Amino acid sequence: MKFTLRLIGLALALLAAGTHCFAANPPQPSGLKCEYLKNPLGIDNPNPRFTWLLTDNRKGAKQTAYQIVVDTDSAKVARGTGTEWNTKKVVSGNTLAVYKGKTLRPFTKYYWAVTLWDKDGQKTTLAVASFEMGMMDKQNWRGAWISDTRDVNLKPAPYFRKTFATDKKIKSARAYVAVAGLYELYINGQKIGNHRLDPMYTRFDRRTLYVTYDVTAALQKGKNAIGVLLGNGWYNHQSTAVWYFHEAPWRGRPTFCLDLRITYDDSTTEVISSGKGWKTAPSPIIFNSIYTAEHQDARLAQVGWNQPDFNDKDWKDVIFRTSPSQNIVAQAMVPIRNVEEIPAQSLKKLNDTTYLFDLGRNISGVSQLKIKGDAGTVVRLKHAERLGANGFADMSNIDIHYRPTDNQDPFQVDVYTLSGKGEDTFMPHFNYKGFQYVELTCAKPLQLSKESLTGYFMHSDVPPAGQVTTANPTMNKLWWATNNSYLSNLFGYPTDCPQREKNGWTGDAHIASETGLYNFDAITVYEKWLADHRDEQQANGVLPSIIPTGGWGYEWGNGPDWTSTIAIIPWNIYLFYGDTKILADNYSHMKRYVDYIQTIAPKHLTTWGLGDWVPVKSKSPVEFTSSVYYFVDATIVAKTAALLGKAADAAYYSSLAKNIKDAINTKYLNRENGIYGSGTQTELSVPLQWGIVPEDMKAKVAANLAKRVQADGSHIDVGLLGTKAILNALSENGYADLAYTVASQETYPSWGWWIKNGATTLYENWPIDAKSDISMNHIMFGEIGAWLYKALGGIKPDETKPGFKNVLIEPHFVRSLSGFEASHDGPQGRITSAWKRTEKGIKYRLVIPANSTATLKLHLPDGKQLYENRKVIKPLPNAKSVVMSSLAAGEYLFEIR
Repeated sequence: MKFTLRLIGLALALLAAGTHCFAANPPQPSGLKCEYLKNPLGIDNPNPRFTWLLTDNRKGAKQTAYQIVVDTDSAKVARGTGTEWNTKKVVSGNTLAVYKGKTLRPFTKYYWAVTLWDKDGQKTTLAVASFEMGMMDKQNWRGAWISDTRDVNLKPAPYFRKTFATDKKIKSARAYVAVAGLYELYINGQKIGNHRLDPMYTRFDRRTLYVTYDVTAALQKGKNAIGVLLGNGWYNHQSTAVWYFHEAPWRGRPTFCLDLRITYDDSTTEVISSGKGWKTAPSPIIFNSIYTAEHQDARLAQVGWNQPDFNDKDWKDVIFRTSPSQNIVAQAMVPIRNVEEIPAQSLKKLNDTTYLFDLGRNISGVSQLKIKGDAGTVVRLKHAERLGANGFADMSNIDIHYRPTDNQDPFQVDVYTLSGKGEDTFMPHFNYKGFQYVELTCAKPLQLSKESLTGYFMHSDVPPAGQVTTANPTMNKLWWATNNSYLSNLFGYPTDCPQREKNGWTGDAHIASETGLYNFDAITVYEKWLADHRDEQQANGVLPSIIPTGGWGYEWGNGPDWTSTIAIIPWNIYLFYGDTKILADNYSHMKRYVDYIQTIAPKHLTTWGLGDWVPVKSKSPVEFTSSVYYFVDATIVAKTAALLGKAADAAYYSSLAKNIKDAINTKYLNRENGIYGSGTQTELSVPLQWGIVPEDMKAKVAANLAKRVQADGSHIDVGLLGTKAILNALSENGYADLAYTVASQETYPSWGWWIKNGATTLYENWPIDAKSDISMNHIMFGEIGAWLYKALGGIKPDETKPGFKNVLIEPHFVRSLSGFEASHDGPQGRITSAWKRTEKGIKYRLVIPANSTATLKLHLPDGKQLYENRKVIKPLPNAKSVVMSSLAAGEYLFEIR
């Protein structure tokens, strides 16, 4: 017994030791992904990318070599052999490899394994994963595009069904579904998968996405039934708003193409496809709009419609339709899901027929209602972000751009007609909203409790990649609220808000991209969205301000300050992931974009753009901010050209960038007093943030910025473009304490002012009572989420060794904060930067993941010394900081006292 207790004690001690326990955790590969997805199905890339991690907790851990094998035979791969591709031993620390083996075949499942060699040259065990190819070529589709009608004005969503029989033993089965619109797939009454709102929104007439499902377990011997429910989505927009969604050039009645490929144990294959022989009928969804809401009449439900034995004699035959585009490609990205269930926090009865549910927080998504009542009872569910003075739901801040043609399609109001057959459950199939409150109205009183309604936070299900914890509760809530807004605006593309617009505003997205990348593994969403950019770009290089678009946005809102997404986001992806593919894919497009700006900026300055959108009070010149972003774009094109081996382009665009920079400084910089323009916060911080300020003028400009901020009561006086720059410009130029003071303010105007007034997401405007631009779930002011990592944690990617192969670490131990911790899961593993104040000074903890190094810069207050393991580390003469280069992987503990 004592021996057993000793073993348990030893095990607990080893577990508690964590990173110090090396022997219990032998080096091994982990986190295997193909195309940044775990064991993906139905990918089209003929040269997929493989990524992995080295799990090794030892100090100095690194990968010295790797070997990848690929084969269709899992047993071979498990033995470390394969005939499709075998890299042999590659001496390299790279954890990203591009497939260069035999030509991959459609509909084929491949297994792959990676073996690593550690810092001592010792070989690890191998780790095995899989990937499966999809259609790869549109010629491989067997199905026809079908629908129920061509009438874009018909409102009920259509059902489709097809039965078939099989007597053979099934080895595997895959469903490939391409849709213009939205859909849900059913087999034998079972909904397939947990995705929502598939496929993702694209420019439907230029690129149509298909999704692959493993449906092996859903099929049965004998008779089977396939069911498809189609929704309008962005393809057939029946609601009307200022962006002319209903006039999109691709608009049509939803249509789909489906192939169900069954592989039997005898290795034969059968394909059940969409076409004649399928039947269709209206569903109980009598209206659906991705923009407004969904209406259902439960009395119209056809029970068993997707079951094999359902009697469909009254259903009609389908019709053939043309393919929406000639580019049918795999949806190789994380799906949208109901990610988090949020119970209602309270229920108030406002009068005999009106009830108010409060979720306690603002979300994007849907509500689910469980309710009993008489058949034909109509229930209306109004979704709102705020309440009016009378306590009722108030939508005046989010319905201002809706232009209804009648009263049959109220904004964010689901309409449900009860079946009268016991408890009904209603949740929209083809819609999402932005809301905290749900106001339920009906013609007569109902029995309800707060458990009657549940909210579902819905968004692209990107894996978390970061964590921030501070000693300031308001900052913690702000970090959480920023992430809520980021996720609320991620639906296969980044949006501005989940209620009023749902538009892919480019400016909002690039401003918040670093916040997204520090906190979430979002590369698949961004790669898809940059493909949307390529679809929308005009031949002359111009991009619209919202992407995707039905045609709106080419004349207003675009310009370098907004549509720099074409350059900034690929560059940020490269920095965070170390993968050049997104740069190569978009190089010609970013180059064409910069070339267009040259045609309208002969003197290297441009007035094209929106400027510092929604400022507190001071408005900076559009020419100034747009020209800065023109410089940023030209610089990124030059750097990308150099990376891709295009020396002539690199030289040309480097020269262009210099000319733009010189033109900005000639016109706007007063070298005598170190002030740009009229000296607003935006005018001083933007050139510091983006590298416009001459080296010999940085200190003077930064000092003027600090004075300007202090004159403004240490509060912000910026708009969208200024929020990207202000905190970084201060903290990176010697004023980190002032930056934190600004960031942590809890009085107007500030982020904390929102939080102290109950915000659970970020707002669109600084005044809470603004008369316009007052969505309560916007991400455009979300740069503060990245700043926490960059300034307080000091975690930054190294441009010379991207993908955090070398981590730049420069934490700022701001005086008015007693503790901070940030971690980020990069391509090499988890980076942690944590500090806390003590009676003697500061204790700092840094964790560098295996296969990575770090360059650490620690600032020393006057009279303080730096210790590691009680040993003094002295700075260079006259230096106020210590710089340590090439720190190896491991955990480091420092103390400043």
